[in-house]
Amino acid sequence: MNRRSVELEADADGHATHQSPPSFPTNKKVELGKKVTLLSGISVIAGVIIGAGIFISPKGILKHSGSVGMSLIVWIACGVLSLFGALSYAELGTSIQKSGGHYTYLLEAFGPHVAFISLWADLTAIRPAGMAVISLAFGQYILEPLFMPCGVPPMAVKLTTAIGITSVMYTNSMSVTWTARIQIFLTVCKLVALSIIIFPGLYHFFTGETHNFENAFDLHNVKLSSLPLAFYSGMYAYAGWFYLNFVTEEIDNPERTVPLAICISMAIVTTFYVLINVAYYTVMSADELLASEAVAVTFANKLMGDFSLAVPVFVAMSCYGSMNGCLLALSRTFLVASREGQLPQVYSMIHLRRNTPIAAVLILYPLTILQLFVGDIYSLLNFMSFLRWLKIGVVVFGLVYLRYTQPDLPRPFKVPIFVPVVFGLTCFFMVFLSLYSDPVNTGTGFAISLTGVPAYYIFVRFNCKPKWLQRALDWINRTIQILLEVVPADQ
Repeated sequence: MNRRSVELEADADGHATHQSPPSFPTNKKVELGKKVTLLSGISVIAGVIIGAGIFISPKGILKHSGSVGMSLIVWIACGVLSLFGALSYAELGTSIQKSGGHYTYLLEAFGPHVAFISLWADLTAIRPAGMAVISLAFGQYILEPLFMPCGVPPMAVKLTTAIGITSVMYTNSMSVTWTARIQIFLTVCKLVALSIIIFPGLYHFFTGETHNFENAFDLHNVKLSSLPLAFYSGMYAYAGWFYLNFVTEEIDNPERTVPLAICISMAIVTTFYVLINVAYYTVMSADELLASEAVAVTFANKLMGDFSLAVPVFVAMSCYGSMNGCLLALSRTFLVASREGQLPQVYSMIHLRRNTPIAAVLILYPLTILQLFVGDIYSLLNFMSFLRWLKIGVVVFGLVYLRYTQPDLPRPFKVPIFVPVVFGLTCFFMVFLSLYSDPVNTGTGFAISLTGVPAYYIFVRFNCKPKWLQRALDWINRTIQILLEVVPADQ
C-alpha cells in the first residue's frame, strides 16, 4: 500500500478495473514539516527537564553535599555541566541535521552496530521503563488531593497512569502542532508552579528570615567521597536537555533555533532550580528538608495552608509535560531507525492526513503498559541512569572523533574542544560511580545492552530470519500500514 495505491475491482465482465480510494488525498505532500519553532523548542527542553526531578533531588543533593551552601554550589555546577552537554549537542544538531538524537549521532560517528545496540536497549527496557515511571508519578500526584489524608490505592494509580499514557499517545498521534502547543502550555504552567514556590520563599528571605543560611558553608559534614553522589542527583534533575535534537528535521531554521533554544532553556531552568532551593532553605531548615518525604508539599504546608493541596496537581502537570515531550522526541528515534533499515519499514511512515509518525509514536505503548501493570519498573530505573550517561558520554566523544575523521563537515555552530571533553569525562565518571555503588543493576544494564549484539547480526546484518517469520513480519507490516493509514514520507 502507498499513497497513490489503487484498489482492484471487477466489472460486470469480470475484468479488473482500478478505482482510487476517495478518502486518501493524492495531492498533499506527506511529510512531518518544520513545525518546531524557537518557542516550542524551548518548551520541549524546559518542559522535559522540569519534571519530578526538582521535587526529588533537593534532598539527595543536600544529604551528600553536607551543607546548604555546598548544595547550592552543586545545583549551579550541575546546570553549567548540563549546559556544556547541551552545547555539544547543539554542534551535533546543526552539523548533522537529522532527527533521532543519540541514535543518529552514534550511527554517524561509530556506525550501525553501536547505534543498533543503543536502539535495542532503548526499545526493550529503558524507554518503556522511563515512560512508565514518569507516568506513575503523574498518576500518584494527580490522585493525592482526592484521597488525602489516606493513601492512594495502587490500582487506582495504575489505572490513572494508563489513562495518562494513552492520552499522551493520542495527542502525539493526532497532531504535531497541537502536541507542541500543549507542550508550551504545560511548560508555562510548570514555570508558574515553580514561581508560586519561589516568590513567597524569596519574600521571606529578603525580609530577614535568613537564619537557615547561617554557617551555610560549614565544611565539617562535607565528605569528598559523597560529593559525586550529590552531582549524580543534580544531573538527574537536569536530564532532558538533549531531547530537542531528536526532532531536528522538524525544527524551523535549526542553525539558529537549536543553539538559541538550548541556551535560553538552560538559563531558565538553572535560574529556577537555584531560586527554588533558596526558597526551600528559607522556610525549612536542613534537618527539616532531609526529614521530608515530599519537599514541595512540606514547603507548601508550612507556608500556604489549604493552598498546599494544589502542589500535587502542579507536580502532576510537570510529570505530564515530561511525558508529552519525551514521547514527541523518542518517536523520532524509532522513525529514523526504521528509515535506516534497523526497524520494520512501517515505523518510518507518516499518516496520510495528520502528517504524524503514528506507528513510531505507538511502538512504546504495549511495553509501557505491560511494565506498568506487571513489570518491576523500579529495578529497571536503577540501571537506566547508568545506561543513559554511558550513551551520552559516547555520543559527546563522538563529536570529538568527528572533528578528526570529518574535518570538512559543515559546523554552523562550533564549541571549544574543552566543552565536550569536560562533559564527556563527567559522564564516564558517573558511569564508573554507578559500577562501584550498584554493580548488580549496572551489570543487568550491560547484559540487556549486549543482547543487542546477536540481535543485530540476526535481524539486520545477515537478515537470517526463517522464511515463515519473514512472511509473518511482512503481513504484520502491511496490516499495520493499512490500519494506521500510513505511507512512506515524500522525499
